[in-house]
Amino acid sequence: MPSSPSYALRLALTLAAGTLAAIACERLRVPLPWMIGPLVVTAAGCMAGTPLAAATVLRNAGQWAIGTALGLYFTPQVVGLVVSLAPAIGVGIVWALLLGAGFGAFLRWANPRIAGLDAPTVFFASAIGGASEMAVLAERHGGRLDLVASAHSLRILIVVVVVPFGLQLAGLHGLDPSVPGPREVHAGGLAALAGLTLASGLAMHRLRLANAWMMGPLAAAFALTASGIELSALPGAVANAAQLFIGVALGVRFTPAFLHTAPRWLATVGVGTLLMMVLSAAYAMAIARWSGLHPATVLLGTSPGGIAEMCITAKVLELGVPVVTAFHVTRLAAVVMLAGPLFRWRAAASPRG
Repeated sequence: MPSSPSYALRLALTLAAGTLAAIACERLRVPLPWMIGPLVVTAAGCMAGTPLAAATVLRNAGQWAIGTALGLYFTPQVVGLVVSLAPAIGVGIVWALLLGAGFGAFLRWANPRIAGLDAPTVFFASAIGGASEMAVLAERHGGRLDLVASAHSLRILIVVVVVPFGLQLAGLHGLDPSVPGPREVHAGGLAALAGLTLASGLAMHRLRLANAWMMGPLAAAFALTASGIELSALPGAVANAAQLFIGVALGVRFTPAFLHTAPRWLATVGVGTLLMMVLSAAYAMAIARWSGLHPATVLLGTSPGGIAEMCITAKVLELGVPVVTAFHVTRLAAVVMLAGPLFRWRAAASPRG
């Protein structure tokens, strides 16, 4: 991470702008104000050429806080509920793979003249989940990194903005509430919780596992809470700061160069993302009838957004946090593990790509 005074100043100004945007969104009753506000103002500023900045360490801190907060919801009773929903969660994985395949077919059909739009680029750009991991895999297989990264960035931006607003406008708030095990902050317990979850995140990071700084803390907090060990809740300010850091980290991806990355490609990614959201809504209604879950919970669990963003949405809107988390964790694991083998299988079956 750069350490020059100019970088530190840019980072401070970015966080200040994000905080002001979050406060304004909060007063305007915008859903997820501490993530959507910083995300939108940072993305707009960066695309306009303003020298804004983000810090990897702060993004990791945000992921740690979100992962820890989510893990605290998995009390023994909630774990039993999630286990009983294993068939629906399994079907959700299949849905994600099929949705990604359809998205890829649409992108290839809609962009016949883009140079370098080869099989690895389309395949990894259209995978639903593991944005960073898909970019790495695309580069490893010779795909265009700029197209893959821009596709995932735009998809997540659209879902993060549209889904919370849509749910709020529909009045879907607090319909599937869950509460974390520990509800009070205890200084000693918080220190122990932070130490254990950070150690778990560091271990997963060293093992180079996907979303290590979120999944590691989530796993540690999950294990503690599911075992009936309740050390401490997280302060509300920590959750707000986490959303701020994640929103800024997403926003800085939208540089002026982003706007010049194959405009037709970006337009079709946007249209394809909206189509996926419509299909996901219809799918959520069907699965909700079969599983007995609330449709809004299933929608968040199966939407084509990122794990952190959709789980934050579920937490803020009180729409089945543990179930949404279970859907996204299993989907992320499946997509990251299966993407490479599936691509190689398809490449072998269709040598001409």
